[in-house]
Amino acid sequence: MSGAAARVVIADDDPDIRALVSIAVRKAGLDLVEAAEDGTAALLALQTHRPDLAVLDVSMPGMTGLEVCRLARTDATLDGIHLILLTAAVDDQSRAAGLEAGADDFFVKPFSPKELAAALSALMTEDR
Repeated sequence: MSGAAARVVIADDDPDIRALVSIAVRKAGLDLVEAAEDGTAALLALQTHRPDLAVLDVSMPGMTGLEVCRLARTDATLDGIHLILLTAAVDDQSRAAGLEAGADDFFVKPFSPKELAAALSALMTEDR
């Protein structure tokens, strides 16, 4: 990644959450390439854009963020993508399921866009 901003796909069925995540992505200096409304559209966006990072809601219609995560981890063309899950669940079992599905990190709703932006920026800086 030589100077170009990291490319990001986000997916959440709640338009308000999509807006907050979009703000965090821009604050982090990253390039939002698509905002999907469900898991099926999210997986298609990942395969189409091959972003550096995806922020996925766990509970979405069509396909959950966990399912998108699992499928992305088995797709060789998406090797190296960072996957962040957003969830309303805070229990250890939910966290374990996300990590088992291949997520790099978790953010619990409600979240601070400023904190999410800092985490996204730090994650992409580690990659450079």
